[in-house]
Amino acid sequence: MEKEEFIKRLTQLRVQKGVSARDMSLSIGQSAGYINNIENGVNLPSMAAFFYICDYLGISPRDFFDTQATAPSKASELLEVAKTLEPEQLDHLIALAKGLQR
Repeated sequence: MEKEEFIKRLTQLRVQKGVSARDMSLSIGQSAGYINNIENGVNLPSMAAFFYICDYLGISPRDFFDTQATAPSKASELLEVAKTLEPEQLDHLIALAKGLQR
């Protein structure tokens, strides 16, 4: 993933969460302008900070880089619910999801 793609993905996921760059920065223990600096291409996060960012967004690092997943935190939530369903219920859920894709 190129730097521009990284910035775009971070911004997309932050906006989806409905949080400002300032609030996100402070929530992960950084200065108020930290996320803004990343989104403006001034800096990139360290690996440790990247893991904090993913944790804050409620996603795995793999989810962050999976740009085909438009709402990875929602998909994770759905997966957790699906784990508790009976096979017949899962069949209905799969059919519903496939119907929504059309």
